[in-house]
This record gives sequence, structure tokens and C-alpha cells, in this order.
Amino acid sequence: MKNYLKTVAVAFISLIMTVSCSDNENVSMDADSYNTTFKITDAPIDNANVEAVFITVSSVKVDGTTLEGFNKTTFDLAALVNGETLTLGNIDLEAGTYSNIELELDYTADADGNTPGCYVEFVNGEKDQLEATSNTIDINDTFEVLVSTSNEIIIDFDLRKTIKEEQGTTADNFEFVSMSELTTGIRTVNNAMAGKISGSANDQNNTSDKIVVYAYEQGTFNADVESEGQGESNILFANAVTSSEVNNLSSQYNLSFLEEGEYELVFASYNKDGDDFYFNSLLTAESTTGIDLAGISVSSSIQINANVTIVGTK
Repeated sequence: MKNYLKTVAVAFISLIMTVSCSDNENVSMDADSYNTTFKITDAPIDNANVEAVFITVSSVKVDGTTLEGFNKTTFDLAALVNGETLTLGNIDLEAGTYSNIELELDYTADADGNTPGCYVEFVNGEKDQLEATSNTIDINDTFEVLVSTSNEIIIDFDLRKTIKEEQGTTADNFEFVSMSELTTGIRTVNNAMAGKISGSANDQNNTSDKIVVYAYEQGTFNADVESEGQGESNILFANAVTSSEVNNLSSQYNLSFLEEGEYELVFASYNKDGDDFYFNSLLTAESTTGIDLAGISVSSSIQINANVTIVGTK
């Protein structure tokens, strides 16, 4: 009996030690991290008098950690269109979903110490300083880090949604939109989970001084709502995921970094008055490549060609 109890006791102690060791191994085992590159891009602004939009980023943090290799940087957002990007830096992240990117802007001085740090530059060379109520922007969007060695997180700083022109002034005067609009006007996506829609928009009847193509998540476009200014800053087509200006010479457009999903394309006509473009009307477009413009399926790393002919206004 004593030998039996002794045997049971030894077995029980061994079991406890085994479980304890297993727990310790789980606690001490570090989860795998994957080098993740962060890049910035932009969607175009609707003003012919704007030559460039410079912003100075003094810090980029992800979950409170500063990007490796990042130094205070000044760059022209208006040049980062049609899929062009600028690399900000890298950081090692575990696979999963993240929603905490913090951009710190310097409104006063650029990377070379010149003033101002953030500004609109007009065709004539004049500068108009950009400022917001806070120099820290918390991006209100999520992105995925995959079990991969090629994670590229694209930060789309959509100028159309993030800066506004003050009305009722004799000169051009731009400002950042409200902080709440800034946080929602910037989106993030892992490039490995994104595709692209590109093509041409042939406007033989010259309906517009400028045509802009907007990509909406399928079923979310409401013509009456989107063609009216929304929010504190009166933003047109506010719920579009991204947009692209149709090139006047080549008739080409390019909707880049679209997260996997179903999209519909909306074509809008703008007319020019002085240096500004004003929304005129929605356009009726017909696909010349057999694609349903109200239901385009985008998957990762795929470029979809959607050529259209503009047949009139709505």
C-alpha cells in the first residue's frame, strides 16, 4: 500500500512538473515577428492653381513604437499619385490586425529647418501654410500584418479629404480639415491584400474640363448624398475609397491599393472657373471591356482593366 501511494505521489508530482514546464515554455516563447515597411501615397486635389502640397512628418509610430530608419521628412504629397509611394520606414510586427498609427506633423519647420513645415505651393511659387488644431494625427483605420517577409503597409493620405480651401476670401487659403475628418480621411492597407483598377475614359463629346473616377465599395454609393458636400468641411464624394483624375492627354486613370472586395466606379464631371474646378454632374459611362462597372471584384495583386466611353451626363 505504501509503495502504491509512493508511486501515485511520484506520478502526480511529475505531472505537475510537466505542466509547469510546458506553461513556462509558452510564456517564454516569443511570437514570430515580420519586417513591415510603411509607405505613403495620395489621391489628387481638385485645384488647378495648386502645384504641390508639402507636409513634414517628424515622427511615425505604430503601437507606440517609432519606425526604424525614420528621420524627419518633408515631401510633396501631390506628387504621390497613380500608385507612386514614398517609404517612411520599417518595424518588426507580429502577424495580426493593427489600428494604431500615429503621424506627428511639424507645421513650423521642414526637414531643412525652413518655414513653414506644411504648406500648399501655388503655380506662381507662393506658399500657404497648413495647420490643424493638433500636430498628432491618429489614423482611424485598420491593417493586417501577414505571415510574410514582404508586408508593405500603404498609408493613403487623401488630399481631397484632408485639406480644404477656405471660402469667401479673395486669395487661395487652404487649411487641414477638422481632426475628426483628418483621422478618417487617411486609410491603410497591406499591399499584399490589394489590387488595382485602371483604364481609360474616352470623352468624345468633351463633356467636362476634368473627369474624376471614384471607387466605392459596392452598394455604398448614394448619388444624392455623395454629390453634396458632407461634414464640417463640406467634402464631396466623402465615402469614396479612393479616386483618380483622368489624364487629359492620355485619358488614363489609375485606382491603386484597393483592398480585396467588390467595387463600383463613379465618373464625375468638373468644370473650371478661374483656377478652381467645380463639380458639374455625374457622368454616364459604358464599359468597352465587358466589365460591370457597378460590380468589379478586386483581389490581391491583380490589375483590372476597365476602359469606358463617356456617353453623357446624368
